[in-house]
Amino acid sequence: MTKIEADLLISGDFVLTFNEGKEILEKGAVAISGDRIVAVGETSRLAEEIEAKEELDACGCLLMPGLINLHTHAAMTCFRGLADDLPLQEWLQEYIFPAEATYVSEENVYWATLLAVVEMIKSGTTTFCDGYFFEDGAARAVAASGIRAVLGQGVVDFPAPGVPDPRINLKAAEAFVFRWQEKSPRLMPSIFCHSPYTCSPETLIGAKDICREHEILFQIHLAETRTELEETLQRYGHRPVDHLRSLGLLDAQTICHHAVMVNDEEIELLAHSGVGVSHNPESNMKLASGVAPLPEMLAAGVKVGLGTDGCASNNNLDIFQEMDTAAKLHKVHQGDPALSSALQVAAMATNGGAAALGMSQVLGSLEPGKKADLIVIDLNQPHLTPMYEPCSHLVYAARGADVRDVIIDGSIVMRERQLLDIDEQEVMVKVREIAEGIRTKQ
Repeated sequence: MTKIEADLLISGDFVLTFNEGKEILEKGAVAISGDRIVAVGETSRLAEEIEAKEELDACGCLLMPGLINLHTHAAMTCFRGLADDLPLQEWLQEYIFPAEATYVSEENVYWATLLAVVEMIKSGTTTFCDGYFFEDGAARAVAASGIRAVLGQGVVDFPAPGVPDPRINLKAAEAFVFRWQEKSPRLMPSIFCHSPYTCSPETLIGAKDICREHEILFQIHLAETRTELEETLQRYGHRPVDHLRSLGLLDAQTICHHAVMVNDEEIELLAHSGVGVSHNPESNMKLASGVAPLPEMLAAGVKVGLGTDGCASNNNLDIFQEMDTAAKLHKVHQGDPALSSALQVAAMATNGGAAALGMSQVLGSLEPGKKADLIVIDLNQPHLTPMYEPCSHLVYAARGADVRDVIIDGSIVMRERQLLDIDEQEVMVKVREIAEGIRTKQ
């Protein structure tokens, strides 16, 4: 029998495939050639079928798809802990927007995004969906680090970092798309309109038109708080979801972040239109924005993934922590311990994120033909002992720090907790310097 050639063969105690049947393999392996998975199966079988140039021994470990952070503002790592314990509007207007106006530059966005990338890779995230200003800096960080990302250039109808004249906000966003589209297979440009209360209907329609023309994703914060709900009703006579529907913005190329204040009718509309939704429970809890109706959205067939939101409102980028919170929050909120099962929540962090991004054909599961984005979790930890059900441990016991190795696009970017392409210490020094400037002006 002629063996299949592969660049890398990884074998471990468990393989959580997250394929259609959510198959879990004991003593399983994954073979990679180039940037693609070529085989997934029992280690004994693949050892006979695969001729690998390199083998990665993951004995005592669990293999699974890389996690997808469906909503963050990566460069806001430089504002981590700047202002806490405040409602969203006060937090934005009194602290975040003023700090951004002064300290957000392309160079600062580069270093702050790179810090976010360090944190995400080291906690198992291999793809993130971002929305911020000076996204050229974020794009440089993504290109340098090996991570996969959707980067949304931020749009608001007031002077913003990099776009002091809001009359050219759409032109600036489209210029970003032109600069980075087709530049890297790991980088997908996008447009991120902040919200219905910071962007006019004309701006929202114009941004979506650009996204349709370039076949890219349109992102927006939607129905995040009761204040937004009331303001949108007062201004436009529609609730936020219906406002977007009336403008023709709801389709499979739109991602709505938060969707906290949505009713049953709106949930059906989100499901029918095919939009993706990011669920960000920790940020919503910290800002007291409310509890999104996750069980109802999943039951209706809405494509829901997990996001951390930005570091300034979470205050970390650990999707493992987000999974644990998402699983527990809805049980206690509705008084039903069967809601938001470990498997459902873990699927949101993999399959769900991929579906929301329109990338289910290449991301979200370990299957032949898909992109080789996967992580290795070290099970030899007191809090992961003993092992009965791998998915239970993944959601209720594992931590981001348990991730040992990370492979993105077929390349090992972290081995034995050591990043191979980023000087972690240099990045932290640079962001501390940025923070010192912010601190002295507070």
